[in-house]
Amino acid sequence: MNKEEPEGVEEVLGQLDDLTTKSGKVCISDVLDDFGGRSFGPFIMLPALLELTPVGGIPGVPTFLAALIALVAVQLLIGKEHIWMPGFLQNRAVESKKLHKGIAKLRGVAHWLDEHSHGRLKPMTQGVWVKIAALVVILLCMTVPPLEVLPFASSGPMLAIAAIGLALTVRDGVVMLIALALGIAAIGGGTYYYYTSDEEEGGGQTAMAPIVIEHLSA
Repeated sequence: MNKEEPEGVEEVLGQLDDLTTKSGKVCISDVLDDFGGRSFGPFIMLPALLELTPVGGIPGVPTFLAALIALVAVQLLIGKEHIWMPGFLQNRAVESKKLHKGIAKLRGVAHWLDEHSHGRLKPMTQGVWVKIAALVVILLCMTVPPLEVLPFASSGPMLAIAAIGLALTVRDGVVMLIALALGIAAIGGGTYYYYTSDEEEGGGQTAMAPIVIEHLSA
């Protein structure tokens, strides 16, 4: 068990990729054991990043990942020191091959993110700012389920969540400010996009769902 918290996105992805070599599937419990229960940043960032890969194209996955992130964010908000998850969530797994492919697509992004985050304004990744970040993450997670049936719409809030998780992981206050601004914009934009799409198509959201799912699964 790795008790040290990862200090960068590449390190997070490296540890996660190591798990894919140990068995045919990677369970959430495996990730908890590997990262340790205190690594709130990676557990907010990783699911959001995975949603931006082909793994997020599986119907229902964005909503599940949002629920997982929200559970972690609630614990961060109330000041828990260790991440807790119920057994049925810890037993959820993804195929190692799919996870490895998703991680490979994120390597370049991870390298760029690590190069452009340098632990600036660290106080903005501590104290009350952590609670503000957790609250924004929870609000963003609430927008994901209704947006999942619209093309690429859930990627907006997930990108903002990933940015907040990044800020917590690398302890960079500048990234935190940008992430919070992005999060607020995503909440407003996602809400507007959902309701305007519903109005313009006269309730055609339900009819659109099979088409979107077919596109994502292709």
